[in-house]
Amino acid sequence: MAIFRIHHVTRYEYDRPVKESVNEIRIFPFQCHDQEILQHELLITGQPEIHTFTDYFGNKVGNFNLLQPHKVLSIESKLLVRTTASSQLQINFHSGFAQLQQEMADSLLLLELARPDMITNQSAIDNILTVIRQPEKSVAAVTEHCSEYIFKNFKYLKGITNIETTVDEILQHRAGVCQDFAHLMLHILRSCGIPCRYISGYICPNKDGMRGEGATHAWVEAWIPGYGWAGIDPTNNIWVTNKHVKLSVGRHFNDCSPVKGTFKGPARQKLSVFVAVAYEDGKVFEETNDVHLHGVTEMSIEPFSGQQ
Repeated sequence: MAIFRIHHVTRYEYDRPVKESVNEIRIFPFQCHDQEILQHELLITGQPEIHTFTDYFGNKVGNFNLLQPHKVLSIESKLLVRTTASSQLQINFHSGFAQLQQEMADSLLLLELARPDMITNQSAIDNILTVIRQPEKSVAAVTEHCSEYIFKNFKYLKGITNIETTVDEILQHRAGVCQDFAHLMLHILRSCGIPCRYISGYICPNKDGMRGEGATHAWVEAWIPGYGWAGIDPTNNIWVTNKHVKLSVGRHFNDCSPVKGTFKGPARQKLSVFVAVAYEDGKVFEETNDVHLHGVTEMSIEPFSGQQ
């Protein structure tokens, strides 16, 4: 078990007042047996009333309006969480695709999460499948090999992709960041019939030197027959244990975007995202990412904000 104190601030600044900002947030920690929420506080500009609901994938979602003119919108999350997952996972490496098909037969959700999207360069994905999927391999072994393949053959490189980057573009770049590797892994696994879902959250590696600490992190959960959902992080080529904190799940990033919304006003905006992770040993990791937006209406690397 480990306890983390996570401070996450998404801040929009406008060059002139805007109004009628309508927003949807998914920055509530996901309710599951692998983590215990000890404290969670949200501080939002203007202290609007937040209306919450649970979406299709089980995420807690908040909606709020900021109607009065404003030049700053700050969404601040202060989270104290204890991760309860074991550091020694007992993943089932014996169950194969026949058992997977049996479990999927009674679940529309699993069937949906096993369906790949259409891409142009499916032949490149098929070539990867010839490497990672062999008839004798279990579902867990194929999943693990997929993560290893991405880790070894795609370069971790910031600044060349954004949330609109497609799987075709990731294949072309042979590089990207955590959300790109998650999207690529989703498509590969779905192309061989394994249900999987996108996970948004934080990685808290402390002194382990893993990639992705700072801002939000993304990884994948695959359905392993005889076990259930198992998290795997292709950015670091590890199975997820107690160093990842989960915020939301979905088919793709669009289902998990921490912040998205609209506003009225011909303003240019500046976006910054600050994340700090405090550990039990007293160490604090913090990072601020300035997101460069071009024009009046932009889709950012992490949240989305546009003009109505």
